[in-house]
Amino acid sequence: MKQNLWRALIEIGFILFLFYANLLMGAYERSSPGRQKGFAWAIAEVFTAANFGIALIAAVVGYVVFGFLRKRFVKRT
Repeated sequence: MKQNLWRALIEIGFILFLFYANLLMGAYERSSPGRQKGFAWAIAEVFTAANFGIALIAAVVGYVVFGFLRKRFVKRT
């Protein structure tokens, strides 16, 4: 049980990391204010409560979907 909890936390954390990395790249590279105002502005623009809520929901859904696919297609010996 403890191993499953750690696995869930690691996988959800990785999905959160990918979500925020993608947002940060978009805020810094593709927007004109990101290039003009710099990296600190892009960080402040990305790390908001709304983005965290979206990221957390997406991470939990991703964890559940990949868990289902893992159980269905990966055979344990």
